[in-house]
Amino acid sequence: MIPSPGTPDSPQPGGVGVDTAWDGAPCPVLVVDAHGTLIETNKAARRLIPLVPGDSVTSAAMPAWLAAADRALRLADAPADAVSGEVAGRSFEAYPSSCDDGTVVWWLLEDTDRRVAEQALRGERERAALLAEVSSALLSSLNVERCMTVTARMAAGHLADAAIIVAPAQGRRHQLTYARADGDVTQTLLPVEPRSVAGLAEALQGFPPVPARWIDPAELPDWAIPEGFDGPIGSVIVTPLPGHGVPAGVLILLRSSTHQAFTDGEEVFARLFAARAGVALSAARLYAEQRSITTTLMRDLLPPRLERVHGVEYAGAYRAARDHERVGGDFYDVHPGADASEETFVVLGDVAGKGLEAAVLTGKIRSVLQALLPLSGDHQQVLSLLNGALLNSHHTRFATLVLASVTRRSGQVRLRLTSAGHLPPLIIRSDGRVEEAPTQGQLIGAMPDVTARTAHVSLAPGETCLLYTDGITEASGGPLGDQFFGEERLRAALGPCARMPAEAVVERVQMLAAQWLGGGRHDDMATLAITNPAGGHGALHSVDGHHATATRPKAGVRR
Repeated sequence: MIPSPGTPDSPQPGGVGVDTAWDGAPCPVLVVDAHGTLIETNKAARRLIPLVPGDSVTSAAMPAWLAAADRALRLADAPADAVSGEVAGRSFEAYPSSCDDGTVVWWLLEDTDRRVAEQALRGERERAALLAEVSSALLSSLNVERCMTVTARMAAGHLADAAIIVAPAQGRRHQLTYARADGDVTQTLLPVEPRSVAGLAEALQGFPPVPARWIDPAELPDWAIPEGFDGPIGSVIVTPLPGHGVPAGVLILLRSSTHQAFTDGEEVFARLFAARAGVALSAARLYAEQRSITTTLMRDLLPPRLERVHGVEYAGAYRAARDHERVGGDFYDVHPGADASEETFVVLGDVAGKGLEAAVLTGKIRSVLQALLPLSGDHQQVLSLLNGALLNSHHTRFATLVLASVTRRSGQVRLRLTSAGHLPPLIIRSDGRVEEAPTQGQLIGAMPDVTARTAHVSLAPGETCLLYTDGITEASGGPLGDQFFGEERLRAALGPCARMPAEAVVERVQMLAAQWLGGGRHDDMATLAITNPAGGHGALHSVDGHHATATRPKAGVRR
């Protein structure tokens, strides 16, 4: 009986031979002498490697990685770790066992299944990381164009040689986003016939994708191939970008014929990628639609831009209670008369509360007042009709108002001022005196009847009438942050404003109130100045490099 060569962990010392049991061992075993010559192999080794005793380990039949490990082991003259490599397309780990006479026994343990599993796991981890990266990159922006750009770039970089995103139709045209793995992303708007690409028309409607093997790359139209894409196309994937109820578009992936065609697993992963991208694109489009609607609705809620009308200067400023908001409960409007002989109707108001709900009621009040313009000569009637409209609505809020009817006669600006529960206007005389207009009345939307007293005021050249809301006087701040700005400070601040333009007056008031506030909280703040220009000249006034006249209305000023 020839002694056994032992095991990978317990080699037998001395000479090495092969007995019947060892020869039938399931794992391949090779015995190499001190000179690198093969002494013996068992049946499993002979089936795997076509070597016979007497062959050198440098023989072409010996796996190169195993021959290199055997040489390194003898040169190092020290125990060696296991090495691994492939033999006949299978993966093995080789463990050396050294004997006293220099003989080395190599035990080959197959680990093909483990390495395949590890490779599959590694691939799944890479795919999961890519999907996470896609979600992070796409959900970080709600801009539709950016989402399409990022989707196309990542698809071309990780899934294919080129990618095209076909957006839903805009009339008869589709927005197309092209990306190559080695190029920039481009976008264009083209008339596209969806049926020119197999499965595209169905995918745009949200139907499941057709298999890649059903698509003939040779039949792709020119628009479906990015500019600069070299070489024939070998494989194509067309998959929908599913959105919230409606498709967000279609992703087309192209792979060159020089590369392996898309596998079934890659098709499945492309659909997962498209699902993530579709959700992000759909969210971006939904946000864009909502933003467009909000902008349209907000346009009539924003304070108008004011200017000189019929020889009288008007300027306004507004600051919402919260810096991230653009509208609130304070408002003002100027409705010019048809010509200089007719009164200009001015209103400044304050709706109880703040934020969007107050802004909605503000919009309603402004709309009602717009409808009541033909009656603006009678302030009491306007207030009564507006009060009835608010009492008959579902709103439970009330409002305070100041109405002003303005005309210019013989260098003087004549005002009719009516307060409905609002702070009385302040008159800045040309010598620096500040007077309070003698008007008062009941607030709107609270009682069945409204009564008010109208004051008549004249402004000489250089004099101003300031309308303002309580957000100015009740601005809480100061050294300790707990004192109101107050009417006394406001009057003291207005004294130096004599003979100043209307815009300078409102800017000074808003600036002083903001300085008083510091970083503290505040209510909506609105100011509107009506000024008889110190120069006393006509109605022409330069606005943004143009002359504003009665025939050229500006935004927010209704003529």
